[in-house]
Amino acid sequence: MTVALDHLVVAARTLDEGVRWCEQTLGISPTSGGKHSLMGTHNRVFSISSARFPRAYLEIIAIDPEATAPARPRWFDLDSVELQAALAHGPQLVHWVARCEDLDARLAALRNVGIDRGEPVAAERDTPHGLLRWRISLRADGQRLARGALPTLIQWGDRHPADTLPASDVALESLQVAGVPEAAWPLCAAAGVEAAAGGAPLAAVLSTPRGRIALHSSH
Repeated sequence: MTVALDHLVVAARTLDEGVRWCEQTLGISPTSGGKHSLMGTHNRVFSISSARFPRAYLEIIAIDPEATAPARPRWFDLDSVELQAALAHGPQLVHWVARCEDLDARLAALRNVGIDRGEPVAAERDTPHGLLRWRISLRADGQRLARGALPTLIQWGDRHPADTLPASDVALESLQVAGVPEAAWPLCAAAGVEAAAGGAPLAAVLSTPRGRIALHSSH
């Protein structure tokens, strides 16, 4: 059963701010995305696939002002006052998601070593190419854990965003995480992610039309 880096999560106060950040920082304009009715959020996504991280993509996500507020805290700490205050200074890398084919078993294994990564929740998003469906590990409090360094786990249905995402001229070279419990290091390593003893919770390096760009998280 394999595990891989699925996508990076960049949060923004508004999706428009996220798109401008992407254009100014990475030199591309993301076009694909949609709405998550389950969580009252919307996003843009684009490929960051590389030899080391095949089928990886980057998600820019924000609270959808037109959506009904969900009955539970939004994913990725988007309801956190602290995170929203940080996003007032601009969009930032806040999390990463690992895909697997055995979500329930991996969540049980994490619980056995004292890590509560949450429960599997079914979600979906409509796209011009059809409906995307997946199961994702969510805690009742919406927390990311380890300031975003400990991944959320996802198991896709019969389709994956990479199936229809065009090349973007942006590729993920590396991702390093700090503050992850030692018991979760094997999970990170299996996904090609390096665990560090200190530094920012997440540090990603991407090749882009603007050259090599390093993204760091702070919250």
